[in-house]
Amino acid sequence: MVNARDTLKVGLLPPAGSPPVEWRSSDALVAYDDAVAIMQARAAAIASDAERELVWLIEHPPLYTAGTSAHRGDVIGARFPVFDSGRGGQTTYHGPGQRVAYVMLDLKRRGPDVRRFVASLEEWIIRTLAAFNVRGERREDRIGVWVRRPEKGDGFEDKIAAIGIRVTQWVTLHGMALNVEPDLSHFAGIVPCGVSDRRYGVTSLADFGLTATMQDVDLALRREFEALFGATDYSVGSMENRSPGRTGARSSAPPSR
Repeated sequence: MVNARDTLKVGLLPPAGSPPVEWRSSDALVAYDDAVAIMQARAAAIASDAERELVWLIEHPPLYTAGTSAHRGDVIGARFPVFDSGRGGQTTYHGPGQRVAYVMLDLKRRGPDVRRFVASLEEWIIRTLAAFNVRGERREDRIGVWVRRPEKGDGFEDKIAAIGIRVTQWVTLHGMALNVEPDLSHFAGIVPCGVSDRRYGVTSLADFGLTATMQDVDLALRREFEALFGATDYSVGSMENRSPGRTGARSSAPPSR
């Protein structure tokens, strides 16, 4: 069966002469509300041409986030704080061992095509996984990137990366989360992304027996990002020190929507 989502155009290169995307990585765990405040401030600055575009690689302490389509019943047992995220999608988990990439790009300049942007994020993940000999795939009816698990049974698949975005003034916020070596048992507190079919679970690079470090993954992410979105420029220094304060996000139960 042909997956129509595989036919979507991918890649959103900037206009010629654009400055490189700022590429940053935080070593310490970043609180979710701090990350949201930083993203919101940076997106506003990008929209007003006061700052460059940014990709920010981080890890969070254990927590759950609820997107704009989340259902209250998707939190089975709130072992960790639950945050309203403002991004699209449903409920997901973030925690140590998961590489979260917050992507702040200006679609006014690159092309105001949200579907293409999401398809390009998926392609970014798929190409990164290929560097570790893992075949990630799109699905027509399920967002994110999936890996077939025939050893578990016919039709079984596991999600290895989640995608959730928001677009404000044509600047993107949030992005993707790739499971490198998280504690997969932490996903048991929710129905991940609203998918309750027992054939569909979650996995990670470590679950496949791979010993890739976060640095290994980051190198592959940067290489594949540049092929799809253009040049980057690595910046040294903590984004957290530039936080405008904790605004725009607070711990709460997922909305009933």
